[in-house]
Order: sequence, then structure tokens, then C-alpha cells
Amino acid sequence: MPTFGALAVRTVEKPWGRSQLPAPFAAPFGKRIGEIWFEPTESVFSLLVKYIFTSEKLSVQVHPDDAEAKALGEYDRGKEECWLVIDAEPGATLGVGFREPLGAEAMRAAALDGSIEDLLLWHPVQAGDFFYIPAGTVHAIGAGVSLIEIQQNSDITYRLYDYGRPRPLHLDKGIAVAKGEPYPPSLHRHLAPAGTVELARGPYFTAHRVEGGPDAALLAEYDGPTLVLPRRGEVELAEHVLRPGECGAAPSAAAITFTPESQSILVRAA
Repeated sequence: MPTFGALAVRTVEKPWGRSQLPAPFAAPFGKRIGEIWFEPTESVFSLLVKYIFTSEKLSVQVHPDDAEAKALGEYDRGKEECWLVIDAEPGATLGVGFREPLGAEAMRAAALDGSIEDLLLWHPVQAGDFFYIPAGTVHAIGAGVSLIEIQQNSDITYRLYDYGRPRPLHLDKGIAVAKGEPYPPSLHRHLAPAGTVELARGPYFTAHRVEGGPDAALLAEYDGPTLVLPRRGEVELAEHVLRPGECGAAPSAAAITFTPESQSILVRAA
């Protein structure tokens, strides 16, 4: 049977993580926390929501789509994702797409000599910046960024460049699925601090940021299994009070009690 309520949390240490996290999170003493995952349940198993915190650049990488993942004999699904920046240090950037079109052999050469980092378009970011990252988009998260990642529940990642760190690269598979092209500006925007807004509507998931409670149209939109991620204030679900830093799975948005002062992210599978 589907399970609903507060999702279990997995705290993930990473060498590029942070010992000091933005509120309401706190890293255990001596730990560098890079990710906080909310464990998927049967009702929303195709989706994964997590927070990411960086003190160093993450690898230059790319993810396949469903068909490519299956064709390469990896997984039964690929990985499409989106990011909402919630905190950024001065000068923080996200590398998404290339500044100019890049062919497969040129991409391979740039990955091998490290120049691929300079061929990416690095976007200066601040809290409220939103990026939709289709499968096949070459990308890298820079240092000093905290963000929410909504994604397909898949860990399939092909590293193209890793700044000399001792981890394997996946050049053949990565270049086979990578789009050597600029990032469409329409997939990136800055959100006002308040207000209800559609974040993403893709082939795998839909997401909205909701101010207060959803209106009738959004209640109809989220009439099936829904993830809710409070960002401000509280919401109630199955006798659980959810606060910022938590995530819950609901049978529908109508099963969630929102407070007027709350701001939440709702996510459903497409």
C-alpha cells in the first residue's frame, strides 16, 4: 500500500560538503554534509527531492534520459532535474550548458585536458534563481551554493571532468548522451520572494511553489500522490506537522492543511 506522511531523511557526507549549513539545518560536529535526501516511498517512488550544499565545485557531469539509460544497459530510468537556489555566497556560480556549440570529439579533448570547465557557461546565482536541467545538459554546481534539487529517482551520473580528483570518469557514455550546445535561456529565471508560481512542467514531474494554500486549479492539478516541501511556516499532513527542512508525501494536495503564512513546494510525477 502507498505510504503517506513525513519522509525519512538521509544525511549524506561529501568531501565537497559544508560544516556550516543554512537554517534550519545543522551539520553534526566534524561532519561535512553535502546532501540531505528525503527517502522516496512507494506512492512517489519515481521522484527524489534533496538539498545540496557545496564548499567546492562538483564534477562536470551529464545524465542520460530514460531511453539512453536503458540502451546503455544502466538503469530503467535516466535523470532529469531542476534546481532552486536557496542560498549563495558572493560570486557563487552554476555551470550549465556550453558558451558555444561543441562537437563530440572537441568535447572529449576538452574533458581530457580540463578546458571543458572554461567552455561551460557559468551563471552567477543568488537565492531565488531557478534552473531546469533536461537530460543531456552538461552541468556543474559551483562552490558556495545551497539549493533544492527535484529529480527523477535515479543516481545515474556520467562524470566528464573532476578537477583531478581520484574518481573515475565516464567519457564514452557521457559524450554519447551529452548535448554540446548552449543552455536555453527560457529554462532559467529568477523568482520573486513571494507568490505562487509554476517551477517545472516536464516529461517526468511538475512542480509549483505555493504561497499560502493552493487554489482550486492547483488542487485539481495535484489530485494524486504529491510531495510537499515547506519553505516557510508549517503544513499538516496525516497528523504530522511539517516545517522547513522536512518533506512529506500526501495522497493529494487536498490532504494537506496549509496555513496562510506558509510557502511550500509541491511536486508530482508527470
